[in-house]
Amino acid sequence: MARDHVDRIQEQWRTERPDLDPAPQGVIGRLHRLAAHLHDELVTVYREHGLGEGDFDVLASLRRAGAPYELPAGELAEHTMITTGGMSKRLDRLERAGLIARRVDADDARVRRVALTDRGRAVIDAAFGDHLRNEARLLAELPASDRHALERILRDWLVRVEGPVD
Repeated sequence: MARDHVDRIQEQWRTERPDLDPAPQGVIGRLHRLAAHLHDELVTVYREHGLGEGDFDVLASLRRAGAPYELPAGELAEHTMITTGGMSKRLDRLERAGLIARRVDADDARVRRVALTDRGRAVIDAAFGDHLRNEARLLAELPASDRHALERILRDWLVRVEGPVD
């Protein structure tokens, strides 16, 4: 089996701190390094559509909400796991680009609703198609059985960390 960067790090720690077991780095270190590589590959596709990672996340959240592709701003912040202040800046940028529109909720004037514009829907539809093709390319090196096993293991771990969803 080929050695990787994490193998070398673990070996160094075994030499320098034989009293500690660096085995957890075998999983955590590899996930961390892979996440960094994957992040770089993913944002490249977003940039091809004039989007940042956060922009893609907002537009994708609105698109997968279904017609009329609209959510309350607070709910959108929850979907994207960013602060409402960070969300406001992002929404300002997307609105200036003509990708979203904001309006006051008809039933509650305290609530602001965010909706995809026709242009925003076209951008996210194109970007998401390219995004899925890119993800498939990134996973193509793994045999299907490994992809399925990895997905199962990661789902189980994530449910243990975050809890199940409805």
